[in-house]
Amino acid sequence: MTIEERLKAAMDTLAKVKKAVEAGEKTAEDLSKAMEDVKSIQAEKKAAEEADNLIKSMTTPETKPAEKEPEKAAFKTIGEYVANEFKKANINVKEKFDKSVNYKAAAVMDIPSAVSGATTQYEKEIIEGYRRELLIADLFSTEQISGNAVTFYPESSIVEGGPDVVAEGAKKPMTSFGDPTAKTVSLSKIASYMKETEELVEDTPWLATAINGRGMYEHQLKVEDFLVAQLMGTSGVQTQTGLGADEIFKAATAVKTQTKLPADAVVINPADYQTLRLAKDENGQYYGGGYFYGQYGNGGIIEQPSIWGLRTVVSAAVPAGEAIVGAFRLGAEVLKKGGVTVDIANQNEDDFIKNLITILIEERIALAVRRPDAFVILSADSES
Repeated sequence: MTIEERLKAAMDTLAKVKKAVEAGEKTAEDLSKAMEDVKSIQAEKKAAEEADNLIKSMTTPETKPAEKEPEKAAFKTIGEYVANEFKKANINVKEKFDKSVNYKAAAVMDIPSAVSGATTQYEKEIIEGYRRELLIADLFSTEQISGNAVTFYPESSIVEGGPDVVAEGAKKPMTSFGDPTAKTVSLSKIASYMKETEELVEDTPWLATAINGRGMYEHQLKVEDFLVAQLMGTSGVQTQTGLGADEIFKAATAVKTQTKLPADAVVINPADYQTLRLAKDENGQYYGGGYFYGQYGNGGIIEQPSIWGLRTVVSAAVPAGEAIVGAFRLGAEVLKKGGVTVDIANQNEDDFIKNLITILIEERIALAVRRPDAFVILSADSES
C-alpha cells in the first residue's frame, strides 16, 4: 500500500471515529489515537517527498525556473482592439456553411454568379480616397478631466502702477492687477455611427480596417475642424492682416511681445502655403528651394519646408486666406473626458433582421484657450 493510500485510509478512520465519539460509541482517547495515526503518515509522506527532491537535485542539472510568458503586445490601434473584443464576444456571429458559397476568411470571397454560374472575386480591402494629414490636435497639450466643464482664471493685465526704480527712503509703488474674470469651457460630444453587414464583419481584420481607416479618420477629421473653429472663435485672439512671409514673422513676434511665450507653430491652408512655397526672388530662384535643389543649388530639396523655423502644418482645416500663428503648446489645452469610445450593437433600429451591425464612435472634448493673446489669426489683405 502506498503512502497516499495509507493516508486516505487513516483519514477515513479518523472521520468514522469522530462520528462514533459524537454518538457516544467511542472515547476521546480513541479520537486522539486516530489523529496521531494521520499525523504520523503525513510526516512520513513529507519526509519521503523531501528525500525525493534531494535525490533529484543531485542527479538532475540545475535548471532555471520557467520564465513567465511575456504578455502579448498591446493592440496598435483602437480598431484592432475593438475587433478582437467583438470576436471574443461573438455578438450574433454565426457559423455558416452553404455548399453553393465558398467563403474564404482571408483576403477574398468567391460568390457564385446568379447569371452565368461563374464566380466573382471580391477584394475585401477598400481603395481609400484622399486622406488629409491630421496634425493639428498634436500641436496642443492635452489634459484629462473628471467633470463636464473646467473653469479657469486667465491672468489679468496690470491696470495701475507696477514695479519701478525707487530712491532710498521713497515710497514703493503698488502693482494693481485687474480682477481675473472666470472662464468656463464645457465639453462637447463629437459622435457618428456607421453600419456594416455581419457577413463582412465576420472577418475580423475587415472590422479593424473599417474602424481605423474610415470611422476613426472621419472622427479625427471632425475633431481637427472643431479645434480650429473653437480657437478662431475665441475672444481675445490677436488679429493681423496679410499672409506673406513677413506677416507670419511679425505674428510670431506679436505672440512673444504680448505674452513672453515663444510661438511654436503656424497652421496654413494648402493654397496659401503654395503661394509662399512658389515665391521667387529677382533671379527666378525659389526662396524655399527649387524642385531639384535648394536655393541656388545648395543642399537637397525639402518637400515641405517650415516657415521661419516654426512647425508648419498645412491643412484645409484653416480656410483659404487665413492662417494661425501661436504658442499652441503653452497657450491652449485640449480637454478630454476619457478617450474615444467605440460601441458595437446589432439591436439598433432593424439591424437584427437585416444582419447589420451599428458601430458608434464618440468622444467628449473641449479646447481651453488659456492665453488667447498667444495666438494670431492672419487674414489675407482684401485688396490682394
